Amino acid sequence: MNGTSGHTPVGVVVAVDPDCFMEAVEGLRRAGLTVTSEQPVLGTLSGTVTEDRINALEAVNGVNSVDRERITRLPRPNSPIQ
Repeated sequence: MNGTSGHTPVGVVVAVDPDCFMEAVEGLRRAGLTVTSEQPVLGTLSGTVTEDRINALEAVNGVNSVDRERITRLPRPNSPIQ
């Protein structure tokens, strides 16, 4: 990876049709997703992909949505909250 924005890996959460979960996962892997977690019953999976491949993930048959993972950072316990 060269560090440019299109080639920087980002975390994503993908919602897929549970009826075709396994086929969608294989299609997502072919489209560039590195799967880190699967929840077949819920029809969701998590992984990483370069930003320039997100459109390819959205085009996979059975994919309902592709969303970037949200990271919430809380203040340290002894820091003032503003």
